[in-house]
Amino acid sequence: MALRGHPVPHRPTTRRTEPNPFLGAANPAVEHEISAPMNKLAKDPVPPDVAYQLIHDELLLDGSARMNLATFVTTWMEPQADRLMAESVDKNMIDKDEYPQTAAIENRCIAILADLWHVPDPGVVTGCSTTGSSEACMLAGMALKRRWRARVGDDPSRRPNLVMGANVQVCWEKFCNYWEVEARIVPMDGDRFHLDAASAVERCDENTIGVVAILGSTFDGSYEPVADIAAALDDLAAGGGPDVPVHVDGASGGMIAPFLDPDLVWDFRLPRVASINSSGHKYGLVYPGVGWALWRDADALPEELVFKVNYLGGEMPTFALNFSRPGAEVIAQYYTFFRLGFEGMRAVQQASRDVATRLATAIGELGEFRLLTRGDQLPVFAFTTTDDVQGWDVFAVSRGLREHGWQVPAYTFPENRTDLAVLRVVCRQGFSQDLSDLFLRDLKAVVAELKDEAGSTTRSGRGSFHH
Repeated sequence: MALRGHPVPHRPTTRRTEPNPFLGAANPAVEHEISAPMNKLAKDPVPPDVAYQLIHDELLLDGSARMNLATFVTTWMEPQADRLMAESVDKNMIDKDEYPQTAAIENRCIAILADLWHVPDPGVVTGCSTTGSSEACMLAGMALKRRWRARVGDDPSRRPNLVMGANVQVCWEKFCNYWEVEARIVPMDGDRFHLDAASAVERCDENTIGVVAILGSTFDGSYEPVADIAAALDDLAAGGGPDVPVHVDGASGGMIAPFLDPDLVWDFRLPRVASINSSGHKYGLVYPGVGWALWRDADALPEELVFKVNYLGGEMPTFALNFSRPGAEVIAQYYTFFRLGFEGMRAVQQASRDVATRLATAIGELGEFRLLTRGDQLPVFAFTTTDDVQGWDVFAVSRGLREHGWQVPAYTFPENRTDLAVLRVVCRQGFSQDLSDLFLRDLKAVVAELKDEAGSTTRSGRGSFHH
């Protein structure tokens, strides 16, 4: 989407050298300046190598994805996965009749997730791939709203609501806005940074379509107490209150907990959990964008939401917000599952957690920072400056780290805790112990520089970070 008021961007140029046909091969060459189109198409085509080189050079300005400790999204895969994706880039995921093996691979991934998340009847699994967790959340929310409407009838005076904590991804607020659902957001309170059972139950009524529990907050990497929330809702229903389902947003934790926290009960082992989503392109270890949505059983996904489409040679069911999308990421997800197996996935996720906990401990020992989390749930941790720090803040640290090539977000927490500003580090596959040592070295250098400057020039002022 283009934003109004942006200046016309600089047009990158390159030179193409050709022999002058009028002066003979031994004569000086002629140079042609070639400009990259910015606001309208150029008049003439250019050679593919020239187009590649010019765009390749522009993209160098993006910096290193491996040094981006802000993103949860996968930034490295094995060369064999890269090759499979390149070979599959032309496959349209919706064309299941044209690409039956890709469709079969999608179903295998769904079955694997159903096993990991303990679907009650693994022989009948209801789920789908999506472009990411945001679309999966939208689909799960639609199912919750439609089930609520079926229970209460078509009464236009009743407005549905959805209960969630203040640490939810923005996609849930978008869902409530787009589908006309009241967002009942439980604010943070003191050192409680996410939804708790008592607060969830307190906001439920007969118009509540569901409660969203987050398995892995993007603010600090912590798990919400899914089992406690489900138990409290069980008690509410047993006492004559509304029967409210739970959706688990496992965008990241859904690919961590099955391997590293097998005794943690958060999934379909809880009868109140109606649906779960996860991002294949986060800790599912796949490049963007692929996500997954699974339902407890067929009853949890209203049949009227599933379209039967007669297209490209056969009738097929589809439940999605879009239609055409690439199949390469789904194939890459299957490659990851097949390549690593359970023990391989466990080893990769454990390595990320080990890096996170080791780095968090080292930062906590520096003296200038206070840890909010330690990376022992998601391999993610948040930290802020101690009360003794004067003359600089987390925003100055973030800017200083960027000068060393590291992208580390600094941001304030939501309403009720906007006084709290933190840095957050996301440890992913490819961020090794060696790289974390280099990061710690650069963090120490930034802190030393800021302390030296604090007496004369305050290098502060808040930046911006879009959560």
